Amino acid sequence: MTATDAPGPVGSVRRGPLWARLVASPAVQAWVARTPILRRLARRDGDALMDLVAGFVHSQALLAVVELRLLHRLMDGPADAGVLASGTGVDARRMTLLCDAACALGLMARRGGGYRIARRGAALLGVPGLEGMIRHHPVLYGDMADPVALLRGEVDTALARFWPYVLGGGAEPADAARYSRLMSDSQTLVAQETLARVDLSGAAEVLDVGGGTGAFLAALGERAPGPRLHLFDLPAVAAGAAARFRVAGFGHRVRVTTGSFRDDPLPRGADAVTLNRVLYDHADDTVAALLGKVRDALPSGGTVVVSEPMTGPRRPERAGDVYFAFYTLAMGTGRARSPQAVGDLLRDAGFGDVRDRGTSRPFVTRILTARRP
Repeated sequence: MTATDAPGPVGSVRRGPLWARLVASPAVQAWVARTPILRRLARRDGDALMDLVAGFVHSQALLAVVELRLLHRLMDGPADAGVLASGTGVDARRMTLLCDAACALGLMARRGGGYRIARRGAALLGVPGLEGMIRHHPVLYGDMADPVALLRGEVDTALARFWPYVLGGGAEPADAARYSRLMSDSQTLVAQETLARVDLSGAAEVLDVGGGTGAFLAALGERAPGPRLHLFDLPAVAAGAAARFRVAGFGHRVRVTTGSFRDDPLPRGADAVTLNRVLYDHADDTVAALLGKVRDALPSGGTVVVSEPMTGPRRPERAGDVYFAFYTLAMGTGRARSPQAVGDLLRDAGFGDVRDRGTSRPFVTRILTARRP
């Protein structure tokens, strides 16, 4: 019998610190719920526990709202459930159920006999790439159907099969295009946060390794007219970069080099290298080899910028220590790291002046910089 199978007394906890035994006592919980001055604390803890218990259902309701584009439709004005149900294949009664769920989640609000978009719903629409992440969740949730088996390494995950297939160039055009859209949308927000904290306007040339379709370099090009822009990525995902740069009007400043940082040397000539959402996709030995190539490609005094979701620097945080930690676990190749761990990898690769630039949106990214001595 394993520890998780071991029986114990129902409704009682006989070991642990005194405060924990009191909190875990059903009798004490009932007393707290009856006591006016403590009732609010009990309600708050109860609501938080129910959010944990029902989190999967909340997220699936959110997916339905996104798939049916209800928030987009409410941006045109309030509507009742019958109107929102039109053309969806969902009847009005069940649409009412979904809309009430969206109200409970803060995405929508009741208005008269219908519904309007709420502030949180409008904010969701304003985060580039967030809807794409939500639509991507069925793959992750399938991999996490048995989380204990996932932790034990017993699951052949779909994410572990999907990403090498796309990134290795073996994907169908539709799969590669869907991946590129998701990465491009999310990179827009990463670029905003990164460029607000790191000034690259004085660089002569910026090399974006793993730059995809060029969202980060496009944002940099609009903000800073000086640097030359150089993108390096696999052919399957870099194909759309040149077109993006032409449309942006600074194609003359951009060079696109295709290749694999695993197998090929990095192009030289840049005095700043950016790694946006790259390291956490890979194991420590791959990251160490990549950072060694970055160091070799940079001149003395050159800068490397690492921007990606990270685990909490001092205490665990939901974005890095839950979502991205399990996402990378399901991918099977990388892991979410703390700023300290990323800094150690940079120092081990020969970089100095490692600085944590922080973040205002940890669910998007955190930024570190370092210099080659």
